Amino acid sequence: MDRNKLWTTFLLIIVLALFCLLVDIPRLPSWIPGYQWFTKQKVHLGLDLQGGTQLIYQADVRDIPEDERASVVEGVCDVIERRISQAKLSGALGVLEPQIQLARSHDAWRIIVEMPGIKDVNEAIEMIDETPILDFREQAPPKELSPEEKAQIEQFNSQAKARAEDILARLRQGADFSDLARQYSEDPGSKSQGGDLGWFGKGQMIPEFEEAVFEELGPGETSDLVETLFGYHIIKKEDERKTKEGELEVKASHILIITRSEELEKMSSEWQYTGLTGKQLKRAAVSFNPQTNEPEVSLEFDKEGAELFGDITSRNVTKPVAIFLDDIPLSIPTVREPITTGKAVITGKFDIAQAKELARRLAAGALAVPIELISQQNIGPSLGKISVENSFIAGLLGLLIVMVFMIFFYKGRGLTASVALIFYALIVLALFKLIPVTLTLAGIAGFILSIGMAVDANVLIFERVKEEERLGKPAVAAINDGFSHAWTAIRDGNITTLIVCFILYQFARGLVRGFGLTLGIGVLVSMFTAIVVTRTMLRLNLKSKI
Repeated sequence: MDRNKLWTTFLLIIVLALFCLLVDIPRLPSWIPGYQWFTKQKVHLGLDLQGGTQLIYQADVRDIPEDERASVVEGVCDVIERRISQAKLSGALGVLEPQIQLARSHDAWRIIVEMPGIKDVNEAIEMIDETPILDFREQAPPKELSPEEKAQIEQFNSQAKARAEDILARLRQGADFSDLARQYSEDPGSKSQGGDLGWFGKGQMIPEFEEAVFEELGPGETSDLVETLFGYHIIKKEDERKTKEGELEVKASHILIITRSEELEKMSSEWQYTGLTGKQLKRAAVSFNPQTNEPEVSLEFDKEGAELFGDITSRNVTKPVAIFLDDIPLSIPTVREPITTGKAVITGKFDIAQAKELARRLAAGALAVPIELISQQNIGPSLGKISVENSFIAGLLGLLIVMVFMIFFYKGRGLTASVALIFYALIVLALFKLIPVTLTLAGIAGFILSIGMAVDANVLIFERVKEEERLGKPAVAAINDGFSHAWTAIRDGNITTLIVCFILYQFARGLVRGFGLTLGIGVLVSMFTAIVVTRTMLRLNLKSKI
């Protein structure tokens, strides 16, 4: 690497370190550019660090076939996690990321729910205790509008027309079309592009729109108000061209002010209850289409459910029937033909993981597993504060001891590795904030463990450099060959660790998953600091004769 590239790499490393330092610092002075964004990046603490509530439930699986119990209880865990997440979004619960774990002892299945920073424990208990509810719904028939509803529609449309006329008047006075479109257009697809619809041919737009843009406007001209089923359009024809086939294409932009149509209001229906619920569903499982081999979800109903499902599908041919779990639509398949056998298949663009998840959630709602709260424990923030302080001291001591070890055994090179280790800590902590990672004691343990692994690569490199120097090679060649020969051992060792981290993260829950995540992030960053940061600094020392 020549001198210029070396210094460029070093400067990029410094810029990265400064960025991570700004992310890591909790509070910044206002004179730093973008300080508000940096200040918003927070450390997310888990239950054991922040405090909160731990609830332990026992699932009653006595009536569930033994080979289906694990899948059913996992489905209940998914439902609980979704309920907490929805409550978090609505502001009903002041909770960060819930930690949900399964514990099995002989025939007892327990679900451990940890909610950091929770505000209302009783509401959380009431929400979680509900058994998942699965039901099938059909569309209600078109409704007749009352005089009051018609008056409301007329008033709304009158106001919409007034807004559209005001925008058109501003365009006639010389206002910029794209600026007004970004500000006032109600078309979400083109609003951010200044109303730009791109190039299109005949047959791609509704008739009123096409008549204006293809027959009435010339390139560069702007229309008056054009009323369609969707509302009032102001259209600007940008350009036109002929395709290779001789067809006319137009490039246009528009500003849309949405109106309400009585016909659409009549057709807009809510889903209505059919009487078919999870109680009549015997099983839900993943199957594969014999012709395409694509994954599907197979449903099988009991006798009562088969009769209900037959009636529902008979009156809804070519119409959708929705499957709801906890009032949330899981799937909305279209009925192709009456199904009277009590067996059905949900098809879609599923991969295997998606099909398994849908089957598991259906099974959880169908089998209606009761859950009983058997333990509730509140963890105060004072305990979390002590844990954070102890973890910080442990991490700092671990970092210092490793740095002392490296400097003692490898002198100047050890000092270089210690500086790289500081870079490593800055980057990892910044990633924890930016991803973000919910830190628990197990997650911090993974981070502290990765400190030792971060320096492990440096030990391998420095020992190989020593071997090259004993062969009489000059310092630059010894460093290059040392890094080259040590890389395979570093690569293989870290890949095996990353495989384990992936398994822990993918298949575990709760604390174990957090441990795998923080350890995996630490390993990836350690490879970067060892191969890029340490190597650059060693080469720079030689080039600069420091």
